[in-house]
Amino acid sequence: GQYNEADLASGSVYVIYRHLTSSLNHKMRNGRRIKRSGHRPTLSSASRNSTVLETVFLIGLVIAVFIAFWLYQLVSILMSSSVNEPGPAISLPDVPSPGGLLQQGQQVAKSQAVISAGGLRGGVASSLSNNGGFQHYLDIALELASLEPSEALATMEKNDPFQTNHFDTLLLEKENSLKRILTIEEVKEIFPCPTMEERITLPDARVEQKAKDFRDGKRGTFLFFQHLRKAGGTNFCSLAEKNLPKAAQPHYYCMPDMGWSGNKDAGYLHSWSNEEIITRMAKQGFRIAGNEWENFDVSRHFDLPAVFATSFRKPLDRALSQFRFECIEDRGCKIKDVHKWWDKRGDLWNVYTKTFADPPVGALSHFKGSDHSKQRREMMATAIDTLSKFHIVLSMEWLAYAAPQVKSILGFNDVSALTTRVRPHITQAKRDDGQEHNNLGSASIKKASWDPKEYLDAAQYKKMSEDLALDEILTEVARRMFLERLVCEDLGGGVPI
Repeated sequence: GQYNEADLASGSVYVIYRHLTSSLNHKMRNGRRIKRSGHRPTLSSASRNSTVLETVFLIGLVIAVFIAFWLYQLVSILMSSSVNEPGPAISLPDVPSPGGLLQQGQQVAKSQAVISAGGLRGGVASSLSNNGGFQHYLDIALELASLEPSEALATMEKNDPFQTNHFDTLLLEKENSLKRILTIEEVKEIFPCPTMEERITLPDARVEQKAKDFRDGKRGTFLFFQHLRKAGGTNFCSLAEKNLPKAAQPHYYCMPDMGWSGNKDAGYLHSWSNEEIITRMAKQGFRIAGNEWENFDVSRHFDLPAVFATSFRKPLDRALSQFRFECIEDRGCKIKDVHKWWDKRGDLWNVYTKTFADPPVGALSHFKGSDHSKQRREMMATAIDTLSKFHIVLSMEWLAYAAPQVKSILGFNDVSALTTRVRPHITQAKRDDGQEHNNLGSASIKKASWDPKEYLDAAQYKKMSEDLALDEILTEVARRMFLERLVCEDLGGGVPI
């Protein structure tokens, strides 16, 4: 009872042993006279008994400490196993589970691998069950990206893992039946707001303060528009023109660097430093900057004082539209054979993924082959993470339903450009197809577009589709983001269109 708790807590067996030995020897010396002689002393009976007692006590103490330590380790292991045990895989309502893509028990391991591979935002792994479905859908997208293009496309067509194609089919049917754009209530009947754990938009990675600063007209803030060619970008520029003062608009299709470069280049913001962009935008009072011909710089563009927006289109439709616009309608292209054109346009293969991942030179060689699976996963992880931070992600096919997001995030009131067909350089080859105004929503866009299955032969359709497989995945991610923000009230949706 004379040694303190600190000795016990630290497991200092040696300290306790020395203390007891000293105490017992002291009592022995005080209780009897120790006989001394010139000969080697012999151990008395009392001394022998004392030594045995000390030895037994010491052994018992060591055993007790060992048992306590072993129990502590056992409890720690059990608690760790309980915390790390993965929950069940998320299944979407009324949609087949993505067969074979995700298996129970693999979620946490995959999440950690994704984060280390793609450098995603902090805290994503812990958000799987409590803060939304971003990680769940990210895992699906990465699993698809790791497959060979033909297999990835077949899997998406069969399972519709993002639930967007099912919605698109029902939307077209209802628009054609009613001969009009649907109301928000009718949209929600087809795609109700998903539960928290089924939402790719949660946790929300957007910086709301930047959007607020733009809406409030804070000096130096602007709209950064990542223009994906032939995906509704000109409509978006027209939208800005109708809502921003003329002095706040660059003179050439929302691209300020045309003037900065002495009328040589436009839409090359990757080539300008953040400091140059900020200084020049503020000096000229411009409030929109379009980046069309270069990738989004994931390492620094988010540091700009801007609200970020972009617009997607089904990849194969977009590619065929560009061929029609540039080559068939004679806007700088002389190739009339789509086979030859596509072979020469490797820069358009998976152009969406490259735009939002900004990979190093040589990414083209990674689009196919099992030995490049890791590189495809890394590109897709970065692209999706980048896209999740964009304040507005539109789908050209669904532009007629974008008004609520444009109004609430950008503060724009005139949204007529979302339902008016706008094309650059239209006077060069005007189309009289009766689709100048979108009165049917996605049905109007479909009527105005060439159908790839009808225009392309089977072999070319297969080749172009596989060359755009990563973009197909990213587009479905973008479309689900748009739908969730359209119908979910806590994300500003659920309001009249």
